[in-house]
Amino acid sequence: MDDQTTDLMSPDALLATVRTYNPKTNEKLIHDAFAYGERMHDGQFRHSGEPYFTHPIAVAGILADQKLDDATLITALLHDTIEDTKSTYGEVSQMFGEDIAKLVDGVTKLTNLQLSSSETKQAENFRKLFVAMAKDLRVILVKLADRLHNMRTIKAMKPEKQVIKARETMDIYAPLAGRMGMHWMREELEDLAFKVLNPEGRASIMRRFIRLQKETGDVIHQITGDMRKELSEHKIEAQIFGRAKKPYSIWRKMQEKEQGFSRLSDIYGFRVITQSEEDCYRALGVIHQRWFAVPGRFKDYISQPKTNGYRSIHTTVSGRDGKRVEVQIRTQQMHDVAESGVAAHWSYRDGIRSQNPFAVDPVKWVASLNEQFGAEDDHEDFLEAVKLEMYSDQVFCFTPKGEVVKLPRGATPLDFAYAIHTRIGSACVGAKVDGLRVPLWTRLKNGQSVEIVTAQGQQPQFTWLDIAATGKAKSAIRRSLREQDRERFIKLGGELARAAFDNVGRKSTDKALAIAAKNLRLGNVQDVLAELGASMVTANEVVRAVYPELVQETDENIDSARAVIGLENNQAHKRALCCQPLPGERIVGITERGRGVVVHAIDCQALSQFEDQNQRWVDLHWQAGTHPPIHSARLDVTIGNDAGVMGRICTLIGEQGANISDLAFTDRKPDFYRLLLSVDLRDAEHLHSIISALSAEDDVAEVARHQNPNDADKSVTEIGSHLGFQTPR
Repeated sequence: MDDQTTDLMSPDALLATVRTYNPKTNEKLIHDAFAYGERMHDGQFRHSGEPYFTHPIAVAGILADQKLDDATLITALLHDTIEDTKSTYGEVSQMFGEDIAKLVDGVTKLTNLQLSSSETKQAENFRKLFVAMAKDLRVILVKLADRLHNMRTIKAMKPEKQVIKARETMDIYAPLAGRMGMHWMREELEDLAFKVLNPEGRASIMRRFIRLQKETGDVIHQITGDMRKELSEHKIEAQIFGRAKKPYSIWRKMQEKEQGFSRLSDIYGFRVITQSEEDCYRALGVIHQRWFAVPGRFKDYISQPKTNGYRSIHTTVSGRDGKRVEVQIRTQQMHDVAESGVAAHWSYRDGIRSQNPFAVDPVKWVASLNEQFGAEDDHEDFLEAVKLEMYSDQVFCFTPKGEVVKLPRGATPLDFAYAIHTRIGSACVGAKVDGLRVPLWTRLKNGQSVEIVTAQGQQPQFTWLDIAATGKAKSAIRRSLREQDRERFIKLGGELARAAFDNVGRKSTDKALAIAAKNLRLGNVQDVLAELGASMVTANEVVRAVYPELVQETDENIDSARAVIGLENNQAHKRALCCQPLPGERIVGITERGRGVVVHAIDCQALSQFEDQNQRWVDLHWQAGTHPPIHSARLDVTIGNDAGVMGRICTLIGEQGANISDLAFTDRKPDFYRLLLSVDLRDAEHLHSIISALSAEDDVAEVARHQNPNDADKSVTEIGSHLGFQTPR
């Protein structure tokens, strides 16, 4: 579509459109809103040089074409007044009523949301957008029309701003319009954004279209005539419309199918509008008798409507010269909902609200999303769920009792289980599809019957996050995993806190941790320990929250020569290879003639041989502060035997700021390898962060710290060689 601009439309021209569907419109209120908006924006201009008020008028015109109510049209005329003029909420409320003032304020707040900002902020703002929608969906209708007109006139903006607006439109507003059933708006928004983001790609498709039309003639007219003739012969009254698909839609199909334009078949779409639902199915039979149906491309959204009220039969058939065409069959009322989507809920016909039985109140959909995510801190989960909902088509599956469960395309039996109930999902151990046992990662198809097998004691696994496709399932799995990990993190956090407080000569008491919880705003002692164990806060931060004067802020690493406190002047020390103690752990020294002091972890098994040699024991602890990553520790890692796994493991460790100083294979099996890694670390927290990162990797079956009193004088390579394996070259 080419750029569109709007001349300054008169209020009479706008009202002429409104009267066609709502003769009872409040003409005076719309006149007043028009005059007020024009007065408030007087002297303001758009980037194109036009008077600014041309924009609100154009937005109102877009919504009038959707046959919307007076309140929505007045909101469109005033949607920028509170933000960009001297107008106030109170003034708008006094002149036009509280409801319209709330709508204008809602649009203003949406305009101020930075939906293309950083990931966390984007997620939080996306949630605010849906909260606003839940209050009154007309707010988002005005915002979508506002964005559509801005995209139609985007050429007046600076190129870098065009790209930002187009990307935000493609990522958020276009799929949102589609999810709300406004497919015409989604297609136009996508195509306008595509023109900015990939003008060469769009121009190429347009050129190929022109060439195709020259070669094949008017395909749309030919096929429309054929369909009209076939239906007429079977005495089925219907309107038939054909069109070429939008350039972006074709581009997306080319990318998804990895096909060139010449090999792409279904680039034409046809709509058959019948008099009744019965005629829809009769028309389907006639079309399938005349043309070959393409297997796997039939969808019946009449018997199984989408959640936004969309009803239609979709089929793809081989038309002239073997070319595929998509056909949609629906009644006029179904077509109204398919064209207007959410707007059908507020649309008027002959002065009264449209009584379309297929129009669904989309507030229920928004409310259901908000109900899924009650916790305020689940913004990222919410964003993920919403994007999955917006971008996905649906499949319809059945429970053993015949009840329908609607899921996004690509959903698995695990998603099916969580859709029934969170308790069913968490206890899932298997599934049967159409009576046959299938893996949990199986992708479900339309019409399949699914039975979930559960077992007592089952808990969600980390690997389920990769299997699940719905936001509801992913959120429930993450929540369960957090609960499972909490006890482990609390225990580990207790050890880290004790060591950290010991390093500054203090005790990790419940009272001290309660003070830390208050100062860190973490609720209670258990929360502090859980956050510490999960590496969400550092041990230094916990100590600093209680004794800020004892923790020195420094960007410099502690000199390795003074890393240990408790040694005599110039007394040498080295870390024991059997336990390889790390800063942050409790330690003790054993003096050895000619070797100075060997530093062991307090729980090292090798210390048992010195129990009757008290004179050799030295009380030690680590220097508080930041240690350099020079302290080696061994990790026993079991990984899947698959291409690229080893590289990902090394990359993960590198991303944590650690270096692999030695590596040996200790076992090789057809399906897994066992490795012994020597990693250079800063402290115990650094070790924990690496173990956590590796544990979260799907191809890592097990990871643990390797400590063995018999390894005291061996390197990692020597241990591996002893078992018959060599370090890889």
